[in-house]
Amino acid sequence: MTVIYYLSHPEVTIDPAIPVPDWGLSARGRERVLAVRDAAWLSSCRRIVTSAEQKAVETAELIAEATAAEIAVRPAMHENDRSATGFLVPAEFEEVANAFFARPEESVRGWERAIDAQARIAGELEAVLEDHDPASSLLLVGHGGVGTLLYCRHAGLAIDRRHDQPRGGSVFALDAESLAPRFAWRPMEEVATLLGPC
Repeated sequence: MTVIYYLSHPEVTIDPAIPVPDWGLSARGRERVLAVRDAAWLSSCRRIVTSAEQKAVETAELIAEATAAEIAVRPAMHENDRSATGFLVPAEFEEVANAFFARPEESVRGWERAIDAQARIAGELEAVLEDHDPASSLLLVGHGGVGTLLYCRHAGLAIDRRHDQPRGGSVFALDAESLAPRFAWRPMEEVATLLGPC
């Protein structure tokens, strides 16, 4: 059975002077990707589709270096639009992120509404699958917020931060044909023990 994996980028270098979409991976984030990129579940994915944000592209490129997978960049796979506030210190960010998930039909402090971000990321997956062979596994590289919204949609769950990733650099999987979840978010280091080769 083939699988669609959704991988959120791992740790980034935080710089308030740089727009968040332009942040790159930190040394720790790169280290984590390098440690798992030879895993069977990744090498089975001959196609990688990534958000255009720098941290996601870097994650995809590191994996493709080892797997020789084709990379396609889809700008609309970006994280929920938070440009209205820009960088927020961690405590403030967590407060606003909690409200984003708790009130999905509202724009919290000008952020993209959760229901709109969910429709956008679901539409991106549908567009990707239009020309994807369901006999082949697929890797999507993106972000924790919209990834959680995508997982909730295909798991039949209401939008709720309880379903959020445990940390950056986590993965969930959907069946390539039914889009039903195979497993919920797990740190990428744990995927091999859950599923093994595709």
